[in-house]
Amino acid sequence: MTTTTGLLDPSSVRALATRLGLRPTKQRGQNFVTDANTIRRLVALAGLGADDVVCEIGPGLGSLTLGLLEQARHVLAIEIDPLLAGQLADTVATRMPGAAERLTVLEADALAVPALPEPHPTVVVANLPYNVSVPVLLHLLAIDQHWSRGLVMVQLEVADRLVAGPGSRTYGVPSVKMAWYAEAVRVGTVPPGVFWPVPNVDSGLVRLTRRPPPRTTATREQVFAVVDAAFAQRRKMLRAALSPLLGSSAAASTVLEAAGVDPQARGETLTVEDFARVAEQLPGRDGRSGAGR
Repeated sequence: MTTTTGLLDPSSVRALATRLGLRPTKQRGQNFVTDANTIRRLVALAGLGADDVVCEIGPGLGSLTLGLLEQARHVLAIEIDPLLAGQLADTVATRMPGAAERLTVLEADALAVPALPEPHPTVVVANLPYNVSVPVLLHLLAIDQHWSRGLVMVQLEVADRLVAGPGSRTYGVPSVKMAWYAEAVRVGTVPPGVFWPVPNVDSGLVRLTRRPPPRTTATREQVFAVVDAAFAQRRKMLRAALSPLLGSSAAASTVLEAAGVDPQARGETLTVEDFARVAEQLPGRDGRSGAGR
């Protein structure tokens, strides 16, 4: 018999989707967690306290939302799908009576949200779709300084990219940009069978701990421009890869040497601090000093 209270199980997920006439779409990366133990595992790894305010991106049918509400003081759920956004509060009120007042549902595209509403989130916990996971995380880190911790479930390949260090085969733009904001550590994997529909890949769990950006006179935008250029042609030496940004390989070599970076190195060998030093040497900068912004 299907329960009507507590965390969602496979039959209740299917029943809810049927009642809503929901057909999960690949476009929005809709793969819903149906296993209550997986939800409890995510919540435990997030290390939530009774005073935490959680921002959840893409709550879907509410599987993770319910688990978060068991532990956190408040949950802000941002959902782009009007059908799902409109149902979430009712699901919480039905399955977890008394928790509805601790839920805020924001129907919006997380990539277009200019700021997160109060109460300010302290933690981000989310099951993020493959195609937008990195942009969403970077956007949330940029627009809101209040949250300091995160636990996100992403496609395993994306998880590996987020946590990779210099010299790794998977080290690239997501790795460096995440390192600007936070330390990222992979803390587990999740098999496809706990989702509906079942994806064809494993998922990875990544824990984020915010830290100050590198101290640099360059802006974040300037540093990220160098990062983007360096990995646009990742097999090329930096003097060639940065040539489109700086006008010529000779100009790129001059900038790299001034930053103490070998012009024959490749982007995959540089730390975020190295990229910041390169950005400081970009011609035409205004020379403002202070911590990275």
